[in-house]
Amino acid sequence: MIQKILIANRGEIACRVARTAQRMGIACVAVYSDADKGALHTRVADEAVRIGPAAAAESYLNIPAILAAAAATGADAIHPGYGFLSENPDFVDAVAAAGLTFIGPSSEAIRAMGLKDAAKRRMEAAGVPVVPGYHGADQSPEHLADAADGIGYPVMIKAVAGGGGKGMRIVDAPDAFASALASAQSEARAAFGNDAVLVEKFVAQPRHIEIQVFGDGDRAIHLFERDCSLQRRHQKVLEEAPAPGMTEEMRAAMGAAAVRAAEAIGYKGAGTVEFIADASEGLRADRFYFMEMNTRLQVEHPVTELITGLDLVELQIRLAAGQGLQVAQEDVQIQGAAIEARVYAENPANGFLPETGRLAHVAFPSDARVDTGVETGDTISPWYDPMIAKVIVHADTRAAALQKLSRALQGTEIAGVVTNVAFLDRLCGHETFVQGDMDTGLIDRELDALTRPPADAPLAAVAAAQAAMELTEPTWDQGFALWAPLQHAVTLQTAGEDIAVRSLEASPSRQIWQVTDTALTLSYQRGAWVTEAGQALPKVFMDGRDYWVLGNEGAKFTHLDPLAVDDASAAQGSAILAPMPGRVKRIFAKPGDAVAIGDPLAVLEAMKMEHTLTAPRDAQIEEVLVADEAQVAAGDLLIRLDEPADA
Repeated sequence: MIQKILIANRGEIACRVARTAQRMGIACVAVYSDADKGALHTRVADEAVRIGPAAAAESYLNIPAILAAAAATGADAIHPGYGFLSENPDFVDAVAAAGLTFIGPSSEAIRAMGLKDAAKRRMEAAGVPVVPGYHGADQSPEHLADAADGIGYPVMIKAVAGGGGKGMRIVDAPDAFASALASAQSEARAAFGNDAVLVEKFVAQPRHIEIQVFGDGDRAIHLFERDCSLQRRHQKVLEEAPAPGMTEEMRAAMGAAAVRAAEAIGYKGAGTVEFIADASEGLRADRFYFMEMNTRLQVEHPVTELITGLDLVELQIRLAAGQGLQVAQEDVQIQGAAIEARVYAENPANGFLPETGRLAHVAFPSDARVDTGVETGDTISPWYDPMIAKVIVHADTRAAALQKLSRALQGTEIAGVVTNVAFLDRLCGHETFVQGDMDTGLIDRELDALTRPPADAPLAAVAAAQAAMELTEPTWDQGFALWAPLQHAVTLQTAGEDIAVRSLEASPSRQIWQVTDTALTLSYQRGAWVTEAGQALPKVFMDGRDYWVLGNEGAKFTHLDPLAVDDASAAQGSAILAPMPGRVKRIFAKPGDAVAIGDPLAVLEAMKMEHTLTAPRDAQIEEVLVADEAQVAAGDLLIRLDEPADA
């Protein structure tokens, strides 16, 4: 049996692997970069070894440093988690050459599925249905455009290497193909070092359904499906098992196709075969197509664990140790329904831009499974994916699981960074999702409704103002005045907007508040302030001058100092600022250039995503203050334009 595992990853997946390994009596070694010194995954492991600077290329992707850490600690196996080196066949070969056990598939299997075009040809030969498209070697723009014409629009351009939505573009018409191709190739080249693409028919009402497989090198089994259709920018947001609306006929057909895919490459270990299903006429056994195979553990694996009762990491470890599959196909049954929500440090109201900062307060409900790599006091850095946690629930029915997930999200408390928790909760209650009739375009179509300001925004503002004025406790002297109730006023800022909040009355049993044009009356009942409608005032966490309203809205209010001078307007209209911390990938402009509104000025890369900054108006470039590859903080001045004509 394996004695000590080095986990070549970070964050929640490193903690997740350690939890199972230690339960099995196996010691764990964590690795960390300078940005992760003291991180939770280093604290839960038995040992921790520094492997390099913050940049992933110099730490978590540094194969010699990881192997050196394994040698120094006496680890006899390596678990790659997901992301980073998990699907790098050269890493697998290097682990084997060092005499260590790789907890995952062979390098040959990874290579077989690593390039989407070759993988699809192989799957087609194995009798696995594939999407109609061009997967050939001729990568000239003219040939690819001709292929798209032959397939018929809309089409999907997709990088043959990598994943995570990088290098993917949907094209609706021929005149948009050339620019979409150039953009996809550029992104693929930067992310994977390979700009080759394939072109496929885009399914108009697609459901993303994947099958979890395990193989022993000869035979394979499947552990049923997961529905991952709720996506944004090709990134999964909510995942569930089993898929709503799945028929037994289609489940059997998809499961058999996934097993054929795994056995065709002699797969050993945990893997996921991803399919796209045409749901225009419901889920049908003749309307699903192979997309790709992920040769690793998936982020969403907990929902499969909850409906099958199996620990997938334990199965991985036992397979790698030579103990076989441990479970037969007929032994695996679906038990209830499970749903996972990915909680990120990102701002849905600001284009889902990632957030960084110290987590001043983190608390999760006890009646949900929470896989996380952070605790109160930890930091979300700009160097890696901004996931905070995965909140996963299980119930007898899908409807009960949805209700349970909504309660869990409403009970999640995070202060210090803006999160997507309210957005996730709205998804849980969205009528189309509740009915199980969603597709991969649902979030984009309903984005305005899903990111709208909360209906109880005045209540949140009152909660923050009450805390700022120290009026949360009903003491006897509140509101005392000789001739009239004492009034208090405070100015709060949230989402860039100043909000005036006034306390018109503050007595031990009643408070009256004015928020802009809205009046709220609160009464003190059974130890809490409640509205006339019976709605309790939410809890507030104070962090300096910032007041975080806890609960799923997670609103942040800053108590403005009335004596502070706001000089931001001085640069309004002429300054291009970094919207988040990150790396300047490319500057397009130079001093003296004339630009038109919407022209790209710079590309900023943060947390594995690219963001293009464009000219807000017709202008002339006056000054460029950064260069390519510069690391910048949120709010840093990047480019200065000439003053507006009406300034």
